[in-house]
Amino acid sequence: MKLHKITISKLLLFGAILLGPTSCSDFLDEQDPSNLQPDVFYTLPDHAEAAVAATYAETRFYGESAGIFSANWQMLEAVTGTATTETGQNSDLNNLYALIYDGNTGHIANFWNGLYRVIANANLAIEKIPGITFPAANEAQKTRLIGEAKFLRAWAYFYVVRLWGDAPLITLPQVVESDDFFPSKSSQEEIYTQIVADLADAEAAGLADFNTNGRVSKIAVKSLLSKVYLTMAGFPLSKGASHYKLAADKALEVITFSKANPSTLNLFPTYRELHQENLKNRVEHIFQIQYNTVVAGFPLNDFFPNFKAVTYAGPSGTGSTVPTLSFYNSYEKGDLRTKDQEGWFYTSYYENGTGAKFELGAPYVFKYFNIAALGGPGITPTRLNNLNVNQIRYAEVLLIYAEAQNEVGGVNKEAYDAYKRIRDRAELKTPAQGTFTAATFREAVWRERWYEFAYEGITWFDMVRLRKVFNETTKGFDNFIGHRNLNVSGGAPLLEKHLLFPIPLQEMRNSPNLKPQNPGYDG
Repeated sequence: MKLHKITISKLLLFGAILLGPTSCSDFLDEQDPSNLQPDVFYTLPDHAEAAVAATYAETRFYGESAGIFSANWQMLEAVTGTATTETGQNSDLNNLYALIYDGNTGHIANFWNGLYRVIANANLAIEKIPGITFPAANEAQKTRLIGEAKFLRAWAYFYVVRLWGDAPLITLPQVVESDDFFPSKSSQEEIYTQIVADLADAEAAGLADFNTNGRVSKIAVKSLLSKVYLTMAGFPLSKGASHYKLAADKALEVITFSKANPSTLNLFPTYRELHQENLKNRVEHIFQIQYNTVVAGFPLNDFFPNFKAVTYAGPSGTGSTVPTLSFYNSYEKGDLRTKDQEGWFYTSYYENGTGAKFELGAPYVFKYFNIAALGGPGITPTRLNNLNVNQIRYAEVLLIYAEAQNEVGGVNKEAYDAYKRIRDRAELKTPAQGTFTAATFREAVWRERWYEFAYEGITWFDMVRLRKVFNETTKGFDNFIGHRNLNVSGGAPLLEKHLLFPIPLQEMRNSPNLKPQNPGYDG
């Protein structure tokens, strides 16, 4: 068996072990519970719950280590040009910043394997749960669990198709005897078709409208579907008006729910609430990757400045993902998101988290700074950082609607209001609706996306679907190909090959059907 297929297709086998010889004793003929195999395990509703819980757990690959001073999530920030590093010990991370990564880059392999582990677990749940007998009163539970698994599979494939384009589309559990044990690539069109089908099934699965327990909700499904449609409207599928309308319609469903239930779904009134533990999975947080120090602590600590005493731990932190000064300075004057310790950044903090205030000498990311855990004025740090990692916020739904509606019907009042709400919270003045044309409103919304979703793993995907990159000097947008990232000396240019990431070389060696490599990369 090739190692590639173990990592991609192990499918949560729950420690499956071949049974050895048994005696003729009836007692010994009974199944040893330590030797559970999928066909034996999936017999009870609790087993279905466990399978879906395991799929959720696999999403935490996002924050797993990628070598010294780095984690997987940094891959999506280093390539945007809005971040740089204060350390140089991780060559893979340095290559991502310099846009010279290849199929051997560890972050890329980790993303590939992590996503396919989510898919593998989801496939097993989707395959096995229908055969489990639930009490008649709990039959709806079965449907909901399958819906959650389909959402998680769609979530994973949405990353896969945007990162690598054509890729293996695996929808059934695999074993060594499977015909497609070494799967070939499917087209992006086929992968998106599966994503939309899975999300449609999840939307109809009887999920709660909104959940505060970290599980998928109907609002999460609608929000992700609007995001998928928006992406399909742009590059590389270029489906245009039909899918902008689908994106706008689905986002409007979420906005309409918020208007009817403003205490359940809304923007937080200030930015501070976005990184308060007691507000995880609530209000603006539509879908998050779940973290708790009992299982896994919050994984975005590489945003801390290098060796500056901003937490109870004293001079520490790697500074391996920090804002570029050019991006920070490109925000509009007075934007609350740039105000020290108020929005996305901080330029000063308190010695060891609770002591005298001192200047940091540069802007750093405050978006995820957990004051209760790390320290602040009058705070005794808990030292337990249990924040979650955002995947979809209500702010994104608002800007999805604004962008998509503008593309199909121009700037209506709903689109303008959605855009203006983001700026209102930033305490910025917004020009009147009538001053915008479709073209100027388009770029205004794009610009707001760069500023609102900085350091949330979103910007790179905007660059690819738009084939445009925000120019921090002109405040306009350059073509993707040829734009120079200012986060490295001399400004590395974006090339056509960068529209996709390379397939990890180890995966290609283990599974020859993954060839050819994506254009522009060796292997």
